[in-house]
Amino acid sequence: MSKDGLCAIVTGSASGLGAATAAILAKGGARIVVNYSNSKTEAEATADLCRTAGAEVIVVQGDVSRDEDCKKIAAAAASWGRLDVLVNNAGTTKHVPHDKMDDLTAEDFQRIYAVNTIGPFQMIRAARAQLEAGAKAAGRASAVVNVSSVAGISGGGSSVAYAASKGALNTMTQSLGRALAPLIRVNTVCPGYIDTPWFTKGRGEAGAKAVRDSVIAKVPLKTASTADDIAQLVCFLASPASGQMTGEFVRMDAGMHLVL
Repeated sequence: MSKDGLCAIVTGSASGLGAATAAILAKGGARIVVNYSNSKTEAEATADLCRTAGAEVIVVQGDVSRDEDCKKIAAAAASWGRLDVLVNNAGTTKHVPHDKMDDLTAEDFQRIYAVNTIGPFQMIRAARAQLEAGAKAAGRASAVVNVSSVAGISGGGSSVAYAASKGALNTMTQSLGRALAPLIRVNTVCPGYIDTPWFTKGRGEAGAKAVRDSVIAKVPLKTASTADDIAQLVCFLASPASGQMTGEFVRMDAGMHLVL
């Protein structure tokens, strides 16, 4: 990222990958809208990290499954007069083995799709006019980066509903990459395992450690990717350095797809 005053919204940036992405963008000179759904304390910690890097920050609460909240999040950047980057990072899941079909309800599917698939669509729609204005002002396409998962490619992951929601997000990336060009680029990151509290919340300490150890043993690079590792790719897709890319979904999984 170059210090040219980019303005960015990062949804779900209170912790994990979203927080790491916001921090890197801030260090690169961007102004940041930090969004959270539940944890204001964590969001303020992310905001302080960005301010320490010299960034101007706005913190806004909102659940991306709600269209009115998406409009509120997008409007938070209006005072800057431009929007260059939208990172759709907010996500949710339910940890259910894929063969335990009775443990995954219609309501589970609806909630997971509402956040993981409909949420990014609503955010892009809410921010579209600002992103187009930013592109015209900068003389280059603005960037949308969706955070998906390798589960959306392989059909694996924490649950059938989660994998399906991310597969739909990958398809939407292609649809909107075509529909919103040339003023807006739309790309997606598909991480594999990320060593964040995501697994601890879903499986407990022992379960999370078992997943981490299993991943390190299996992947060719013998490592567990961190939030910072994946955030570097997100920020590349958000930056002018990837200006010739749109409609792509880029896998980053320490080589796990080579052994499955």
